[in-house]
Amino acid sequence: MSQMMQMYQQAGAAQFSGMIGQVAPYFATIAPQFVELRPGHAEITFAKRREVLNHIGTVHAIALCNAAELVAGTMTDVSIPKGRRWIPRGMTVEYLAKADGDIRAVADGAALDWSQLGDVKVPVMAYVGDKAVLRAEITMYVSEA
Repeated sequence: MSQMMQMYQQAGAAQFSGMIGQVAPYFATIAPQFVELRPGHAEITFAKRREVLNHIGTVHAIALCNAAELVAGTMTDVSIPKGRRWIPRGMTVEYLAKADGDIRAVADGAALDWSQLGDVKVPVMAYVGDKAVLRAEITMYVSEA
């Protein structure tokens, strides 16, 4: 079990959400709240608030990308076998609709082969309610530690 998974299980979702900003400070800018974290799945929410808005009053594209990288990274961390490490190598993003409310970002890696080395393409979706607002594919480079 990864150190991140142990932290999540021991601290619980609410406390872990605050801790993630200590581990990687930039993620604190969106004030994420973890809903779920397990191998093959991660889900967070963050509120539409002034600090994450763009000039037209919707959630800024980079705030959405920040959430996508957070769910993809935490899910990758708890999904890869012991003795491996990862780093994001690239991100492809499609903005599907205006993000005009609170955000829910989901990384679904249930269909991925976590035993492979090299590039792993992690799919992420972000929603406002049931409306999809972002689709991303984040390439994680997985190697021996």
